[in-house]
Amino acid sequence: MSTLPTTTPHGPAPLSTVQATMLVARREIDTRVRAKSFQITTVLFVLVVVAGILVAHFVGGRTHTIDVGTTDGGVVAAVQQAGRSAGLDLAVTTVPSQDVGEAKLRDGSLAALVVPEAGGSDGFSVVVKQTLDSQLRTVLDGLARQQTLDSEVSALGGDPAAVTAKVLGAQAHVTALEPQSQQDTAQLVVAYLAGVLMYITLMIGSQLVAQGVVEEKTSRVVELLLSTVRPAQLMAGKVIGIGAVALLQVGITVIAAAVAATRTGVLDTSSLQMGPVVLWAVLWFLVGFTTFSILFAALGALVSRQEEVSSVVTPVTMVMVLPYVFGLAVLIPDPHNQIGTVASFIPFFAPFLMPIRAALGVAPLWELLLSLAISLVVLPVLVWAAGRIYSNAVLRTGARVSLKDALRG
Repeated sequence: MSTLPTTTPHGPAPLSTVQATMLVARREIDTRVRAKSFQITTVLFVLVVVAGILVAHFVGGRTHTIDVGTTDGGVVAAVQQAGRSAGLDLAVTTVPSQDVGEAKLRDGSLAALVVPEAGGSDGFSVVVKQTLDSQLRTVLDGLARQQTLDSEVSALGGDPAAVTAKVLGAQAHVTALEPQSQQDTAQLVVAYLAGVLMYITLMIGSQLVAQGVVEEKTSRVVELLLSTVRPAQLMAGKVIGIGAVALLQVGITVIAAAVAATRTGVLDTSSLQMGPVVLWAVLWFLVGFTTFSILFAALGALVSRQEEVSSVVTPVTMVMVLPYVFGLAVLIPDPHNQIGTVASFIPFFAPFLMPIRAALGVAPLWELLLSLAISLVVLPVLVWAAGRIYSNAVLRTGARVSLKDALRG
């Protein structure tokens, strides 16, 4: 329920700036949360995110088992070990005879049949129905070479197991002059989600601000509101109210995603410092939403029809699209990209790029603080310019107001 202004003997006392701003903000929150569009989009966001996690769980957890038969029980363990080393899931079983194994090949029960060479010699042959799976061929070729090596070592009086261990342990020692930090899968997933959610939320929230301004201007509701509050208070209240609703929507989606990821085990966050990552994401959301929503509110005040909103906000929309695309396409694959590092200090790019760098763990604390400080220093200038445009254009209906005229008043 809205707070009414205190009455005095001379009439209602004027609202303070904070009271007027929060009154407008509460009106926006109450109206938007009750709207079916908000409820439907929130449910859709949750369903899409949870469905994506479930698909990743079932697809990622599904393994393709290759059934292999053999007439020699002594090679079962060796074939299974070779398969595990190659990342294959081999189900190796012993068949009574080659005829039985070939029958299983014909009915599709087996993909390959391993048969020892005739005459008791070392090595084995592989029988298939039509063709041998390329990955399985690589595994069996390696096993054949290993058996040949073991036979030769034994013939020379050596220990095949000791030689094998020594051969497998040998490796080239690599020294990197400029070592690059390793990024685990969890960091990449969190960085990707941070970039996508930041873009979607800022874009949708800012568009809602512009559309709300035009809607009130078209219906002449703004004239009634401005009889109680000043233009700057009205604009600030709309930004705060819609920002709170957008943050609520993101929070519900993130909580649902976290629960689904935890239950399914899709994302292992044990190596991540999720607290700082979430904190920086929230901070940059607040800064980014304030930056872009006040610009959208000012630009929305220039027009009087919803059809004109998209055209008037296109320049700012492009400024939002560029860092978003760059962050996902360039910065995540190459976290130390110099262009991305420099761009993350630019106020209009920082809300999209810095959360990604924070999630990837490549942005030290001083860079995060410096970028945030630069954006906060620029923000008052944007607030002043946007407030001037909004105040001079919001009551002017009809033809589109030029930006020059709005600034000049």
